[in-house]
Amino acid sequence: MPPASQRLVLASASPRRLDLLRQIGLEPDAIDAAELDESPQAKETPRRLAVRLAAAKAAGVATRQPEAFVIAADTVVALGRRILPKAESDQEVVDCLALLSGRNHRVLTGVAAIAPGSRAATRLVETRVHFKRLSLRDIESYVRSGEGLGKAGGYAVQGRAGAFVIDLQGSYSSVVGLPLYETANLLSGLGYRLP
Repeated sequence: MPPASQRLVLASASPRRLDLLRQIGLEPDAIDAAELDESPQAKETPRRLAVRLAAAKAAGVATRQPEAFVIAADTVVALGRRILPKAESDQEVVDCLALLSGRNHRVLTGVAAIAPGSRAATRLVETRVHFKRLSLRDIESYVRSGEGLGKAGGYAVQGRAGAFVIDLQGSYSSVVGLPLYETANLLSGLGYRLP
């Protein structure tokens, strides 16, 4: 087991976030998913929501894992100030895709890291994504795949929805769920020794 000061805890049960950490050579010593209400507050902007939720997830897990580095993230899909939901039904996937069809939208991922001793840092990464105009057949086929369920904005860019993307400006890994450059920098800045 690594020394306490080098323990890394991922505050997420997302298999995508775990895969992304592994992609840069980071293997968490534990996965301790934070449970909290992710509803936006009144008049909360998409940017503030993403950072608030990431920070709250990290803080909640850090109270249970005080001797570890904790990393947490939250991804929000937005059209202007409108926050799209994490689609929990086929109809929500349809509604999200219909809104995103032929349009630019923003994917905002807040990342929070907390080091032993409670030093903390957050970052917000904004990526602009432009979808092609989706046909009814595109949407129906995607809904049948089941990929959009539980995903912010009703889609997973690393899956079939990758074929909908005309242009992506920013961090691809952030759209998947964890911006790798910013995550590595946050951890390093707090004293975590990267591989």
